[in-house]
Amino acid sequence: MLKSLIVALGLVAAGPALAQHAHGAQKGPNGGPMEDVAGVHVELVVAGETVTFNLLDEAGKPLGATGFTGSAMVAAGTERKTLPLAAAGEALAGKAAAPVAKGAAVTLLIKTPTGKSGQAKFTAP
Repeated sequence: MLKSLIVALGLVAAGPALAQHAHGAQKGPNGGPMEDVAGVHVELVVAGETVTFNLLDEAGKPLGATGFTGSAMVAAGTERKTLPLAAAGEALAGKAAAPVAKGAAVTLLIKTPTGKSGQAKFTAP
């Protein structure tokens, strides 16, 4: 009983800290899905063949993309394509050979200017 109470209290206390970085279903400022990766917030925006990852700080303000590098794997059905991403203002962007289908799985691999790296998975809006 005491053990269950301690676990429950620990989860209640940790809730706000976990919620602070759990974007999952949260939308970014441009309406795309947003995730935390490598210490920054990243929003996926897809327009035809163009895949853009907007970079945002903890306060939701745009970050300059200078020094960031990355690639994205786009998977739809049995098709899998890797796109190199280039810094473009406040985002990393790449171009696919064909329009990216709604619901495609998009995996971002990113490296920050400070050398921190990570990955995040998105569903194309």
